[in-house]
Amino acid sequence: MKKLKINGNLIVLVVALVIEIAAFSLLNHNFLTTVNMVNILIAASLVGLVAIGHTYLIIEGQNDLSPGSLVAFLGVLSSLLVSKGLNFGVTLLITMAAGVVVGLCNAFMVNKLKLEAFIATLVTQSVMRGFAYIICDGKSIGIMNQTFIWVGKARPLGLPFSVWLMIIAFIIGGVILAKTRFGRSVYAIGGNAQAARLAGMNPQRIVTISFVVMGLLCSIGGIVYVARMQSGQPSANVNLEFDAITAVILGGVSFAGGVGNMGGTVIGVLLIQTFNTGLNMVGIPNANFWQYVGKGALLLIALTADYIRKVNTEKRLLSESKRNR
Repeated sequence: MKKLKINGNLIVLVVALVIEIAAFSLLNHNFLTTVNMVNILIAASLVGLVAIGHTYLIIEGQNDLSPGSLVAFLGVLSSLLVSKGLNFGVTLLITMAAGVVVGLCNAFMVNKLKLEAFIATLVTQSVMRGFAYIICDGKSIGIMNQTFIWVGKARPLGLPFSVWLMIIAFIIGGVILAKTRFGRSVYAIGGNAQAARLAGMNPQRIVTISFVVMGLLCSIGGIVYVARMQSGQPSANVNLEFDAITAVILGGVSFAGGVGNMGGTVIGVLLIQTFNTGLNMVGIPNANFWQYVGKGALLLIALTADYIRKVNTEKRLLSESKRNR
């Protein structure tokens, strides 16, 4: 009989999430209610979509600092288009095309100009935020399109449309990462890009696809955000990428590349959003400011755990190498 493989890191994350929920529930009896749990999922939906893209990129040894600005730009763009009379379908296609173009630009800078992903996407972050302000003259754009409003208000089977999108995206992203040739290629180039190239893979193509996927996820996220807020806001989603990266690293994806899974990212997203919501609900003074401190501490813990895992893996491989001599 095949033994069931237990993911120790995932168990630790689930336990941490349970403890976090229990602690905030003791501090505020309204925390563990159906309404609040749904609100946490709604707040987590945008971070979750972006975290899916970051999971692929970070496993590959890449990164993307532009999603917050890109979501703001694409949200303003979609609001502007519908305000000019375009229907929802055409607006959706144009917004997604814009996200793809930005993803291709990021991939070009990384693959062809040989810029570090950190630097390349930092450029995109600044440019997209600037364009978000320019195309709307720095003002929010309200929407009256009924399809947009439906996307923001609809609750199929009791859950908001944005939550269903996040769940479906996590399932598709997880299956592709774990069960397909493309997913295996992502792990391969993250572990050793040169070895993957010698094995017949095309690392640049894989990286390009991943940046394009991030662009598509940002376009969907931008539209969902606009639908929920019923306006496009150029100042929205500052530090969105920070929350997503923190969730991904907290979920066990290694910055060194080649390690991680979508299940860990799901728990990481829930940990981050539960923490944010919990601080607001327990009445801590300046809770929004303490969120920055707390998320920084969580990222430090995640990076420390990642370093420890890396050191232990290297020791184990060295020990196995000595035994096989």
